[in-house]
Amino acid sequence: MRLLVAGIGNIFLGDDGFGVVVADRLRRETWPDGVVVADFGIRGVHLAYELAGGAYDAAILVDAVARGGSAGTLYAIDAAADREEGGSAMDAHNLTPAVVIAWLRRLGAGCRVLVVGCEPASLEELMELSPAVAGSVEGAVHLVRDLVAELTGAVRCA
Repeated sequence: MRLLVAGIGNIFLGDDGFGVVVADRLRRETWPDGVVVADFGIRGVHLAYELAGGAYDAAILVDAVARGGSAGTLYAIDAAADREEGGSAMDAHNLTPAVVIAWLRRLGAGCRVLVVGCEPASLEELMELSPAVAGSVEGAVHLVRDLVAELTGAVRCA
């Protein structure tokens, strides 16, 4: 299993930097062979090409996700199932994972995509996460660990 864990977001827009913060935390950990953790920031096109290139069997995208819950709420979303249910997988800031996923489908990429999202409190110009979202970073790290273990069949490490 070749798996990409991609942090996404703009660190200059408050809680939009959630994915980047989580990716930074995840990069400090040891992962099974074939698992790559990277910060893609606002480079959605780069991410789409990376996933469309066939280098990965699956991807976990980590980002701020506005779905109407309380700030700091974490979501684990299977992008294909969410689309079938009429969801958008992401909110509408910049080049979103939803747009990247749609682009992948148009390119014929067969990569499975999961999203670990966090409900933002604010996407205003600010270089720090809100307290509610900052408090969800560790929970997102655990959620990503669980998903990696599930996808790779690896034993989950604490």
